[in-house]
Amino acid sequence: MAFDFKKEYKEFYMPKNKPSIINIPKMTYIAVRGKGNPNDKDGEYQVAVGLLYGVAYTLKMSYKSDYKINGFFEYVVPPLEGFWWQDGIEGVSYANKDSFNWISVIRLPDFVTEKDFEWAVATATKKKNDNFSNVEFFSYDEGLCVQCMHIGSYDDEPATVSQMEKFAVENGYSIDITSERLHHEIYLSDPRKADISKMKTAIRHPIK
Repeated sequence: MAFDFKKEYKEFYMPKNKPSIINIPKMTYIAVRGKGNPNDKDGEYQVAVGLLYGVAYTLKMSYKSDYKINGFFEYVVPPLEGFWWQDGIEGVSYANKDSFNWISVIRLPDFVTEKDFEWAVATATKKKNDNFSNVEFFSYDEGLCVQCMHIGSYDDEPATVSQMEKFAVENGYSIDITSERLHHEIYLSDPRKADISKMKTAIRHPIK
């Protein structure tokens, strides 16, 4: 049975639909940075997602190649995630999606080193004949956060965020979104297939 991060680390990927406080350890990711509306069909975000999965599946299937990763075990590729912000805006303005800055990421198993990552980028570039130069090996130490499962459309997230922020304050914390600590979403449903009213997105905000 392949290792599934969502099942093995439910506290990180499957929060309840009520806010909770959690401390997130440092993790490494495949990442692509960009700007613009994520809903643009042929936009920068959609291209970035394709690049992420290209590298992610190259690593996942590496055991079938001549390249061997030390400590490798079979695993399910973790869900797509995103860090989001808008210049000059406190919080998030969903009415102005063109102004979004984002870092789109997929978590890497701990056994994947930067050397392994570089092999995967080179291999994917050759195999897919695509430009993977914007893909990076990214480490992020998220630390103390408030998180909650959001059910429904992305546009309805402000209501869930409001609950999270209220819960944090009631428990003696304050929201600590900065240029280094960002609004974070983990996508647990495929918007191309899921009923929008039932889509699941884990949301995290840094606190102090």
